[in-house]
Amino acid sequence: MDMKNSIVLLTAALCTAISVGGQDRKPLTFDQALEMTLKQNPELKAAAYEEEAARKERKAAYGLRLPQASVTGAYVYMGDDMNINLNAAKAPVEGIIGGLPEGMLPPAVLQQAAVLMSRDWAMKLQDRNLGNVSANLTVPLYTGGKINAANRAAEIKIGEAAQQGNRTRNALISELTERYYGLALALQVVEVRRQVLEGMLHHLSDAKALEANGIIARGERLYAEVHAAEAEREYLKAQKTAETLASALANTLASDEPYLPATTMFILREIEDVDHYKALAAQHSPLLKQVELKRRLAGENLRLKRADFAPQVALTGMASLYSYQVSPIVPKWAVGAGVSFKIFDGLHREYKFSAAKSQIRQVDAVREQAAQDIRTLIDKLYNELTTYSQQMPSVDASRAFAKEYLRIKEEAFKEGAAPSSDVVDARLNLAKIKTERLQAAYYYDLMLARLLEACGQSEAFAGYGKRSTAQPILFE
Repeated sequence: MDMKNSIVLLTAALCTAISVGGQDRKPLTFDQALEMTLKQNPELKAAAYEEEAARKERKAAYGLRLPQASVTGAYVYMGDDMNINLNAAKAPVEGIIGGLPEGMLPPAVLQQAAVLMSRDWAMKLQDRNLGNVSANLTVPLYTGGKINAANRAAEIKIGEAAQQGNRTRNALISELTERYYGLALALQVVEVRRQVLEGMLHHLSDAKALEANGIIARGERLYAEVHAAEAEREYLKAQKTAETLASALANTLASDEPYLPATTMFILREIEDVDHYKALAAQHSPLLKQVELKRRLAGENLRLKRADFAPQVALTGMASLYSYQVSPIVPKWAVGAGVSFKIFDGLHREYKFSAAKSQIRQVDAVREQAAQDIRTLIDKLYNELTTYSQQMPSVDASRAFAKEYLRIKEEAFKEGAAPSSDVVDARLNLAKIKTERLQAAYYYDLMLARLLEACGQSEAFAGYGKRSTAQPILFE
């Protein structure tokens, strides 16, 4: 690799770094990113629709208390007309009349009786063709508590949907933190790799000049060339990582526009103790609230199954709205009350009731385990958080030493007092420490976001970065 190619490579690297670093990207603060996420992300919209559906189910359950009205219509064609035939009773009646003493009945009565006896004593009660349209009304009076249990269960499901929405919201804020600061870290790693590449190219230029003057051997210059090429590969790899994370951030933001993180990563010099976060979780954790709601829902299910052992009482009413060839002897309206009591159904109710009691015991066990899991998770996240915070002073000291050590080795190499490998190793060590420092800040912020998610307080994350004890971790 000659000097001309080195300069071309360096120029291309610098131009690419500017592009990846955000020349075409809009600066975006974390607060702005959070607002966009909570407004545009499809997952939150889906959670809102779920809660809306639960509220409508609650209204549907309330309707169980109201009278149920319906209109029914029917047309019937029977095999025969419905008739009543009394002709067989004529002879006995005639015998009774004929056996009466003469003169007992007035002539007019006898005349009317004769007319009656001459008629057909068969009568059609209902034509074989008939149709009817009627209105029906049912009013539940007593259901053993089924309606009350259904309404309470529907109310609990609204709370469940709301807590699921909170869980989704908190998880999205953690995801945003991971991707927002992940992109910030990736872009700074790109700059670290660019600096390494630039330094390696400069070192290669010095090596070529020293080789030409006979100060160093050819192997020293080859060593510098190999590591310059390796620095280029690492630089390009860092760029690809940044592009991937930029795409991931855009997905969380539900936006196609490219953005550049404008809020720096931070580490808090002081933070509340772990018991503070455990208390927050006990009070605000959406997961624990969901489990508690499931416990209440299981209780309502038990009441619902118990109601199957009670009688069902309802008022009913019917009124004919329109009739076609319906016999006039059929009433136009009717009201009544009904009672239904199931005596035996193959032990179906008994086993359902027993299953409901087992479900309550199951939820109680889940609730206890969930509380323990949350406390364990908070301990884990808090310990990781403090570990990254405690690493920072030693990392800063190592960085200062690495910068000075690189300067010394570069001066020694120019004087022929140090091999090329010393300079390369010193530069790579400095890059490694810079990257570790940035990664420590990134993982600190990520653990903090997940800690607040476990506590149900994810939206407080942005406020932590604005505290007076927050130490911005700037790129150097």
